[in-house]
Amino acid sequence: MAKGRVEFYTEACKSCLYCIDVCPNEVLGTGSEVNAKGYNYVQALYPEKCIGCGLCARICPDAVISVYREVG
Repeated sequence: MAKGRVEFYTEACKSCLYCIDVCPNEVLGTGSEVNAKGYNYVQALYPEKCIGCGLCARICPDAVISVYREVG
C-alpha cells in the first residue's frame, strides 16, 4: 500500500474541517493549539495511516495542505 505524508500551512487554516470529513483513513483532526487567527488548526493526528490519496488537499478551500506520496 502507498505511504503518504501530509503537511499544513497552519497559519492559513480556518478549521473548516472539510479535510477531516473526506479523509478515508481518519488521519486528520484538530488539536488544542490555535493559530494567529484563533482557529484550532487541522493536524495529522495519525500520520502513519496516510496513504497519500490527496483528497484532503483537493477539498481544502484555502489550499493549505500539501500531500507527498512515497513511491517504491
